[in-house]
Amino acid sequence: MPGPYVVPVHGDEELPKECDVVVIGGGIIGCSTALELAERGLRVTLCEKGGIGKEQSSRNWGWVRISMRDPREVPLMAESLRIWEGLDKRTGRETGFKRAGIVFICANEKELADHERWRTNLDGYQIESRILTAREFGDVVPGSRLDMSGALYTPADGRAEPQKAAPAIAEAARDKGATILTECAVRGVETSAGAVSGVVTERGAIACKAVVLAGGAWSSLFAGRFGIDLPQLKVLNSVMRTKPLEGGPEQTIWAKDFAIRKRQDGGYTVACGHHNIVDIVPASFRYAAAFLPALRSEWKSLSFRLAGRFVDELRIPRRWSMDDASPFEYHRVLDPVPSKRLTQDALGGLKRAFPVFERAEIAQRWGGYIDVTPDAVPVISAVDAIPGFHIATGFSGHGFGIGPAAGRLMADIVTGRAPAVDLSAFRFSRFTDGSKVELISGF
Repeated sequence: MPGPYVVPVHGDEELPKECDVVVIGGGIIGCSTALELAERGLRVTLCEKGGIGKEQSSRNWGWVRISMRDPREVPLMAESLRIWEGLDKRTGRETGFKRAGIVFICANEKELADHERWRTNLDGYQIESRILTAREFGDVVPGSRLDMSGALYTPADGRAEPQKAAPAIAEAARDKGATILTECAVRGVETSAGAVSGVVTERGAIACKAVVLAGGAWSSLFAGRFGIDLPQLKVLNSVMRTKPLEGGPEQTIWAKDFAIRKRQDGGYTVACGHHNIVDIVPASFRYAAAFLPALRSEWKSLSFRLAGRFVDELRIPRRWSMDDASPFEYHRVLDPVPSKRLTQDALGGLKRAFPVFERAEIAQRWGGYIDVTPDAVPVISAVDAIPGFHIATGFSGHGFGIGPAAGRLMADIVTGRAPAVDLSAFRFSRFTDGSKVELISGF
């Protein structure tokens, strides 16, 4: 079944001959970067090989959360929550953002203690987050049969509509003067004296002084063509949505067996709370050493399979001429088949926890590829080897909520403005400078 319906964004017809910055990728990260740069008066061109928001930016769960994030992302996510609050007004469009709170269920006392320790990461941010007892959870979220020791509840967390957000931000960037090009793959970057001087697209060349690669799961392939080794793999997440259902919880909830978010249409987005599929592909062997620490920590939550995706990616060339069609022109949208078993398991767990979902009707299932880094922290960084080249990718399933702030940070880097948060955790050079690349388990 194809992916979810995404609010269409019609690309501009005219290819500019030059601009200040080219953004590669029309997901929420690329669109947010383009909006920030355009608002600062730069001439921006966003190039998307397919459609705006058609890959993981529209296929994610729609959570806008600071709770239970990797502590290294907390300062940036605090900024993102502030941006989301005013995003509809800023863009003049609806993103579906609402502060409805997110609840993480603690099945036992150890999990409860772990969540209480995590909560200290919010000290000083004036963001309400507290531990609920099982009885208090019943008062906050009625109608549950969950067996638990308690829960972490963060009322400041929110939700939004993935199928609306990236398109709204892209259109706002165009309102501010950005050029939005769809079905316009970038084949490569041109340099002069070692620095960025332009890009070559399937529709022609664009001169520029800066490029931002926000290509999601495609970023490693693109970067590798130009000698930039970006360790990145893909994880398949399977999602379903229900038809509108009355009587379900308002809060977004994570539990071991399921994760749910109420949608604007009254239905629910449902996914497995702890399990994903990893296709073994050629890049799995290339980056095995880099990802080994993460695999040791997270292997219980991953199902590895050797299937058709291995052959599919084996056929994709890693080198190509900029005079010929690139792989991105033959693969406009990643639209993987979801796991029916995982989505059914999630729905079963949800029905056991909330009997109201016995009446739920499945409207659609879809799959999406999450782009992950070895430490599950994104790269938001300049690339020292090529002045003017920047990367914003590897958000490891955390990109939707943090996207608006990631775009602001990327714009700060491109323009040389003092960033609002410490850049060190997101620097690209951490993979090559001898730093310990560490996955903080559980986030």
